[in-house]
Order: sequence, then C-alpha cells, then structure tokens
Amino acid sequence: MAQQPSPRMPRGRPREFDTEAAVERAMDVFWSGGYHGTSLPDLLEATELSRGSLYAAFGDKHGLFLRALDRYIDDALARLDGELDPRKSALAGVRTCLAGYVDRTSGSAGKRGCLVVATAMELAAHDPEVEQRIRRFFRALETRLAEAMARARASGELADGVDPRTAARLLVCLVEGMRVVGKTGSDRTTSQAAVQTLIDQLAR
Repeated sequence: MAQQPSPRMPRGRPREFDTEAAVERAMDVFWSGGYHGTSLPDLLEATELSRGSLYAAFGDKHGLFLRALDRYIDDALARLDGELDPRKSALAGVRTCLAGYVDRTSGSAGKRGCLVVATAMELAAHDPEVEQRIRRFFRALETRLAEAMARARASGELADGVDPRTAARLLVCLVEGMRVVGKTGSDRTTSQAAVQTLIDQLAR
C-alpha cells in the first residue's frame, strides 16, 4: 500500500499573544524608565515575550518604542477629543481639559511625568522618527485647542481681542510646563490657581 504523503505544515507560527497588550505594557516601562533607561530584558519581562517574538513583531527595541509612543499619543488625543466635544460648551470643554492636566501633574501622577515631554527631551533632537511624532502631537494639541477657542469666540464666551490661535499656544505652553513642574511634586492648589488665572483672562 502506497504511503500517504504527510500533510504540509503551515509556514511560520501564528502569533500567540495580544500585540496591543504587549505595546501597552511596554509603554508603561518606557514611561517609567525612559528610552535609554529601559533595557531589552526589562521589556521581555514586562511583555512576557521571548526575544524572538519581540523582534518578529516589532523589529527591535526602537520599533517597539515607536509603537508605544504612538499608543500614548493616540490615547492622549482621544481623551482630548472627548473633553473638547463640540456638542458641549467650548470653554467648558477647555476647563475640563485643564482640570485633567491639574490632576495628571499633581502628586504621584505628576512625578511620573509625561512620556511625550520626557521623550522630547531625551530623543527628539537626534531621532527624526521621534521628532516627527512629537511635532505632530503638539501640532494636533494646539489645533484642537484653537478650534475650541474659535467656537468659544463664536458663541461669545471669549473676551474681546482674544485670538484663538494665540490663546491655544498659551494653553499648550501652560499644560506642558505643568507637566515639567509636576515632576518636582507640584502643589495642586498652585496649579489650579494658575489655570484659573489664565481662564479668567480669556473668558468674557
């Protein structure tokens, strides 16, 4: 009796892990330790991946970092879009956004800092792929705030003479400055006062 041919095995092995979950765990490690302060063993332990699986999925440490940075930026912009929902009062949305920054820059959350800001300081000057992402994030942040301020002006919520684009740039400088100062254990009351002072200058 002729021997039956063995069934052909599929080429390669399917990935048996949740890629997005691995990216999120890696993001937490990079966020805490920075790019240079995070080792490959740190990432393998956090993601529970083998070296081969990590390289197959992300290329290398830098590739995984870019994925993690993209995830962080996407999450931040999605949160901002919810806060600045155009169906709500524009200035109320800006207040909600700023209140969120007060929360994230106070206490232990503030000391952890912001992955975007930390990455800008650590890598943007000599890593074109990172610099492009950081630039795009700040542009998107400012654009969304400018659109909100333009809606506020259209509804009569802004003080006379306030330019939405200039106001948006001031807001970006404020919240990102709060991110940096928050690393030193910024006081919530002081941050709230700074936010309120700026809003009082912008609102009618």
